[in-house]
Amino acid sequence: MRKTLTLTMSPIPKLPLLVISALLFLTAAAQSDLLSELQSLQSRSKSGVIRLTDQSVSRFLTSAPTPRPFSLLIFFDAAKLHEKPELHLTDLRREFGLVAESFISNNADPATSPSHSKLFFCDIEFQDSQSSFAQFAVNSLPHIRLVGPGQNPKESLQMEQGDFARLAESMSEFIESKTKLTVGPIHRPPMFSRNQIILAVMAWLIWTPFIFKKVITGKTLLHDPRVWLSGAVFVYFFSVSGAMHNIIRKMPMFMVDRNDPSKLVFFYQGSGMQLGTEGFAVGFLYTIVGLLLAFLTRVLVKVRNVNAQRVVMLVALVVSFWAVKKVVSLDNWKTGYGIHAFWPTSWN
Repeated sequence: MRKTLTLTMSPIPKLPLLVISALLFLTAAAQSDLLSELQSLQSRSKSGVIRLTDQSVSRFLTSAPTPRPFSLLIFFDAAKLHEKPELHLTDLRREFGLVAESFISNNADPATSPSHSKLFFCDIEFQDSQSSFAQFAVNSLPHIRLVGPGQNPKESLQMEQGDFARLAESMSEFIESKTKLTVGPIHRPPMFSRNQIILAVMAWLIWTPFIFKKVITGKTLLHDPRVWLSGAVFVYFFSVSGAMHNIIRKMPMFMVDRNDPSKLVFFYQGSGMQLGTEGFAVGFLYTIVGLLLAFLTRVLVKVRNVNAQRVVMLVALVVSFWAVKKVVSLDNWKTGYGIHAFWPTSWN
């Protein structure tokens, strides 16, 4: 006889399912608590940037279950280094807060913005949270890290130096490219406040009759040729000294010597960077040559004493030759390129 086997399905145990459901519920509740706490800290901050410590880093990152329902953009700061202008920490921190304010303002409505409460801006002070610096392996400033929902501090993304080029706008592009969230337009504060504009308008209205009277009588500064002469010299010096480069790039006048912090470097050897002192020194030399040339062509030609003309001409040539030689030697030292004179072949 042939025996038939009957297979019976055993019921799925309900206890593991209950445990899993309970764990999921507890995890969701814990993440919801973290999100609510971050929102509370953000609302209490003036710029929307949350100050993290070693304890809060552990609470929101290392001890929090992943994936977290939020990302953190962390600015690493050190108050002791704010005095070093070459680091631009104060400017970068201000731009970082500007991005935070703009993101919060542009994504304030959770019903219309999917980026609402998906990203929080934080900063960490070195003096208060040195272990957090070590945990993120931060050994130089400026330094900004993006910690994604499923990342730990070591896996976080570092914002490169090129992402600081256009300050707040560059930071916004970095966030949108790495998180797929929308930051929105950057809301910069106006250059002048409402009260300042009102005071300026009132002052203009008060001084308008006096200015009008001066213009009619020809007694304004614009009628003084010395003002135009000084302005022309200033424009010339501003043009040849690289002042516009210093303003756009926010270059410091000098920097601290890396090999000896007690010394200051005023001239940087290398074509990749120019300090403010270098430009002013070269501009001063160029201005000397320009003023001497103007003096020879506009003033010296009116002197009737020929011997005086020759002496002044000789002195002007010597000073101009010295100034040009200094500029050429500085360019040769800085860039490595030399300038060679080519004499006529008949002189050889």
